Amino acid sequence: MTTMKKTMFAAAALVLAGGAFAQATPAGLWKTIDDETKTEKSLVRITDSAGTLGGRIEKLLDPAKQDAKCDKCSDARKDKPVTGMTIIEGVKKNADEAYWDGGTILDPNNGKTYKVRLTPKDGGKTLEVRGFIGPFYRNQTWTRVE
Repeated sequence: MTTMKKTMFAAAALVLAGGAFAQATPAGLWKTIDDETKTEKSLVRITDSAGTLGGRIEKLLDPAKQDAKCDKCSDARKDKPVTGMTIIEGVKKNADEAYWDGGTILDPNNGKTYKVRLTPKDGGKTLEVRGFIGPFYRNQTWTRVE
């Protein structure tokens, strides 16, 4: 191999590796799947701001719920539209683990806020979302929207 080909090969490998790493984070657009009914519920965009993740609902997938409000919320989100609502706040990478935690997630259906853990799976194609209070938890598996 010539030096030029080796350099191009190495550069391509770095680009591909960087893309794979970027996909193994929770940042991005996700399709939420209800853990009980297994139906697609919404699109949530998770963003990274200086190492802290937040997420908001971009779209509700059920046409009958497009104008839904968070009537069961008890904070500033009470009676606000669910579309556009921030539901994930304050999540940071756990330095010793493969997950992000330390923040909260809101379930707009019941208005309750839970501690949250986000764990990318399948090379970042899915996201295990665990909401919990003490030893009790619920898991959902969200799928990345390409």
